[in-house]
Amino acid sequence: MTFAIRSALPSDAEGCRAIYAPFVTATWVSFEEEVPSAREMKRRIEGYGYSHGWVVAEADGRIAGYAYGSPYRLREAYRFSCDVAIYVDPECTGQGIGRGLYDALFPVLVAKDVHSAHAGIALPNDSSVAFHKAAGFREVGTYREVGWKFDAWRDVSWWQKLL
Repeated sequence: MTFAIRSALPSDAEGCRAIYAPFVTATWVSFEEEVPSAREMKRRIEGYGYSHGWVVAEADGRIAGYAYGSPYRLREAYRFSCDVAIYVDPECTGQGIGRGLYDALFPVLVAKDVHSAHAGIALPNDSSVAFHKAAGFREVGTYREVGWKFDAWRDVSWWQKLL
């Protein structure tokens, strides 16, 4: 499969939403409990795309994955840090799309003066842990029983990459 990485456009909202929806409805990977509307995804693409960066992978004329940065915390001293998230269509994993997305996103973040990127991984999620290790993230700790989804407490492991 060949794919191209580019900055997200507002018109990519439905494609991103389609990838994200199963992570919301069928897994604890996302702590959202309702799938955002295409309108909400468009708002996120416009907002985070402007403030931090949002990139998509396009393959065969459709969105195959996306990654973005967002504010880490609201206090001013955190302004050089951000959270990152990445979602790849499960039918497209193992093709280098995830790595390509992060490789495209990190320079965008650096250009916006981001020094430290943080990824939260709801556990268990061995594939995301392995992916983030391979992308140069280091584990910094785990919040125990921090989220409640699908009738159980969920832990979140936090990972950091200095850019």
